[in-house]
Amino acid sequence: MATMKDVAREAGVSLGTVSRVINHAAGIKPATLEKVKAAIEKLNYVPDQYARGMKLNRSYTVALMVPTIWNSFNAEFAYHVEKALAKQGYKMLLCDYDDDPDRELAYIQMVRENKIDAIIGITYGDIDKYIDSQLPFISIDRYYKQRVSYVASQNYEGGRLATSELLKHGAKHLAFVGSYNQYPNDTTRRYEGFCDYLKERDLPILAIHELEPVESFFPLLDQLFSQHPEIDGIFCNTDTLLYDVWRWCVANKLRVPDDVQLIGYDGMRMTDSQRLPVSTIAQPLQEMAEGAVKLALDKLNDPQMKEKHIFFPIKFVEGFTTKNNHSQIDLLKNPMG
Repeated sequence: MATMKDVAREAGVSLGTVSRVINHAAGIKPATLEKVKAAIEKLNYVPDQYARGMKLNRSYTVALMVPTIWNSFNAEFAYHVEKALAKQGYKMLLCDYDDDPDRELAYIQMVRENKIDAIIGITYGDIDKYIDSQLPFISIDRYYKQRVSYVASQNYEGGRLATSELLKHGAKHLAFVGSYNQYPNDTTRRYEGFCDYLKERDLPILAIHELEPVESFFPLLDQLFSQHPEIDGIFCNTDTLLYDVWRWCVANKLRVPDDVQLIGYDGMRMTDSQRLPVSTIAQPLQEMAEGAVKLALDKLNDPQMKEKHIFFPIKFVEGFTTKNNHSQIDLLKNPMG
């Protein structure tokens, strides 16, 4: 079985150079990098990750915490995080904490005990007091009292864009439907963007904006439409919620998009190459995942790194839930049964 010394001899470089290549160190000349990679491939060298981790006090594992893997957004994000980590020689530990704060804390404790190296977290629980600026913890969307780096899409701009597109597509009476968490996070800016865009045009603001958890939006939609039957355009805070609103419309004999146009947020996919066929504000999940991984590894390598906030651009994706697409076959006349 080939050793690191064998690789160094084959490539004609020092043992330290081989080590730097394996550990993805910066500053290695491209020609040297190629020689070492060629030697590794020729000799079929497999680094001893366990010994390497013991020496550097690392597990080469990063945890991704999600409230549930049943959500398509979380599943797709996890896919991209795993791929980004693999490119850097790391493994991903997927932690579905099922909205259980005790399980969230258990994963944080694993970092403190050096069982895992860092955490990328989509979190909604009461864990603020357990997070500090020294912890290699990267948040998705959520703010913390301590200075923690986080990644988000341009949520505010997304709210404005969704509102603009509903008006461009001919809707005249708009409403927002969504919920918010008791702990501050950037997704609430979608609602702010919606409101500000309408205020600037002296248009009325109608909204369902409820504190989570919301058992069902159906009674709230019943009440909203009983008071404002003229609503013909809705911005839904997520694509998942869009499907709930669509089901309510079907149950109440409102045609989508003829009677009510809907725009969601997330840009969730059915497959790797095919998005859900709804109109939505799409987040660049691959870029967000890669950004979160980079921040996590940067923080791991430099515990004193100051917090960074990275916002990724969004775009509108046309689907069957807004007008202008009547030439396409509506595959989802009666979504989700």
